[in-house]
Amino acid sequence: MWSRDLVASVDDLPEHEVVRLLIAASGRTRTDVLVGFEVSLSESDAFVSFVRRRRAHEPLQYIEGTVPFGPIEVLVDDRVLIPRPETEYLFEQVIGMVDDPRVIVDLCTGSGNLALALAATFPDAEVYAVDVSDDAAAVARANVDHNAVSVRVLTGDLFDPLPERIKGSVDLLVSNPPYLAARELVELAVDVRSEPELALVAGPRGDEVLASIAQRAGEWLSRGAVIACEISEFHGDEIRRLFKAYEPTIGADLTGRDRYVFGSLKFK
Repeated sequence: MWSRDLVASVDDLPEHEVVRLLIAASGRTRTDVLVGFEVSLSESDAFVSFVRRRRAHEPLQYIEGTVPFGPIEVLVDDRVLIPRPETEYLFEQVIGMVDDPRVIVDLCTGSGNLALALAATFPDAEVYAVDVSDDAAAVARANVDHNAVSVRVLTGDLFDPLPERIKGSVDLLVSNPPYLAARELVELAVDVRSEPELALVAGPRGDEVLASIAQRAGEWLSRGAVIACEISEFHGDEIRRLFKAYEPTIGADLTGRDRYVFGSLKFK
């Protein structure tokens, strides 16, 4: 069967998703799919399998296996949160806030997307990526190899696994932590609920992980260091209070919603 006919045969999924599924199944380009090529039996079988998975609401990015993120390509599967444009926008803002950082820490790293993108941007920096999940850390380590960057991936709770010697010398601290309240999980789209709950839900309130970061970050940051975290659009006022020691500002994402807290340790 020709690629255009195969795409047209799936009428219960958006066409742009079907095209992406055939690209993933065949290894061809979008132009190849749209212009037309004869699909082999193995490619067709893989495509049918991918369509079945997507119909079951498996996220498209898990099926494709990779997500572009800034200067890198991130491997993803159901062990990690899918990197989103909001987090990429956080990366884009952060790189304009620091000048030649020596030590960078990414907490709740997941796939490692922020840490790896920062390591690619600042290749001379000492970069640490931390996650409490062994599964997520395994994916982050695979991404270190996949992108050939220098990042130390550590498993543990927030600051706990970091080496004591970097206390007081972290120039940039970033995090896309869990920031949903437990009750909000049921309100998410089915696709999103396929992602790890540990990476989504912080606790009953939703700000528990961010509160821990704010409480403990001061002893790790250097004077003038930048701290930047992704937050819930509903918690801006509370997060401003939690991060008051860092002279915080709340930043909006591309849709105008409160999505980030930025701060700096001016005095030490």
